[in-house]
Amino acid sequence: MAIAAMQGFAGLSFFSVLLLMALGLAIIFGQMRVINMAHGEFMVIGAYTTYMLSVQASAMAPWASEYYILLAIPAAFLTAFIAGMVIEVVMIRHLYHRPLDTLLATWGLALIMQQGFRTFFGAREVSPSTPSWLEGSWRPTDMIDIPLNGMAIMLLTLLVTLGVVWLMYRSRWGLRVRATMASRDMSMAVGINTRWVDRLTFALGCGLAGIAGAAFTMISSTGPTSGTLYIVDTFLVVVFGGAGSITGTVVSAFLIAQGQSILEFFLGSSMAKVTTLLVIIGILMLRPEGLFKSKVRR
Repeated sequence: MAIAAMQGFAGLSFFSVLLLMALGLAIIFGQMRVINMAHGEFMVIGAYTTYMLSVQASAMAPWASEYYILLAIPAAFLTAFIAGMVIEVVMIRHLYHRPLDTLLATWGLALIMQQGFRTFFGAREVSPSTPSWLEGSWRPTDMIDIPLNGMAIMLLTLLVTLGVVWLMYRSRWGLRVRATMASRDMSMAVGINTRWVDRLTFALGCGLAGIAGAAFTMISSTGPTSGTLYIVDTFLVVVFGGAGSITGTVVSAFLIAQGQSILEFFLGSSMAKVTTLLVIIGILMLRPEGLFKSKVRR
């Protein structure tokens, strides 16, 4: 039972990072139908931003290394947000309604960004310093150790998820986003600036990936290709949960993360991933729209 509990919590940590990644992709792919193969690289941007702030904090003011993470999370979001806005202006806005072209273009962009990371940060993986208040673990029993950094990531994921739900379904900007995706022509007719809606929506999705990168640094080291470790699982989450469904994204991320974590303990890493993929393929064959089908008016 102790092993099962700790393995389940490891799955929750994976679920938290995966959900932060999938929320951004659910907005970009689910709402805009843009296949962003460079989404993982925006996570790496957030991770490297966190690392750079850690280095600067340790060099300039050692006492600040205890609290830099509180600044690194919004800084990671802002850096990835700005990078996403630039990419949308330069490339993505020319490829709307051409999903296969966005796939190829963003795949090439991902390779360019990976090489850029190697040039500026080197090929070796790096890790920021961990604040002392995130080290150690909580022991509810003598046999169960729950890492404090994992609990912090879960809390961050909860706050970000609630913020995204409010933004998409309770704010006027979210209403504009959903109206634009439902009917671009009608949205323009009532005065919505659809170009800015597209730009901010893509940038928001990239910013959420940046937050995932900041959380990723708490549990693993960062390298130029770290984003590729999550991109396939992230697309699986969005497609399996139902494109455009925030509820489906949350449920799908939880099922995939917990399934892989538990199966890894019994079958190993490779077989766990293969088994998870086979189960998802089987379910999608029976339910192609995913777990939660988006409601549309015809």
